Amino acid sequence: MKNIMLTVGLVTLATLAGPAHAADCFADYKAKQDNPLRLHYGVAEVRGTCAPQAAHAELAKRLGAQGWTLLAIVSVFGPEGLEQRKDSAGSNFLRF
Repeated sequence: MKNIMLTVGLVTLATLAGPAHAADCFADYKAKQDNPLRLHYGVAEVRGTCAPQAAHAELAKRLGAQGWTLLAIVSVFGPEGLEQRKDSAGSNFLRF
């Protein structure tokens, strides 16, 4: 019984901690559109795992739905990195 309660407690804790961590993850990226060629740098919130590979998969889908091709994830970071990237991202700051 003790083991069951411990397991339930750990699962509950992991479930509650997961979304809070994901909400604090952001990525800056480079993307393009063709015909005519357009390039942009942007910053987006990452809702999944906070890792470059996961951010790439997530943002490629989001950008693709709007006609953009993701070229690269520059970096993933927490909320402390938002302000320093805001001016560079311009209208693509948290747009996608």
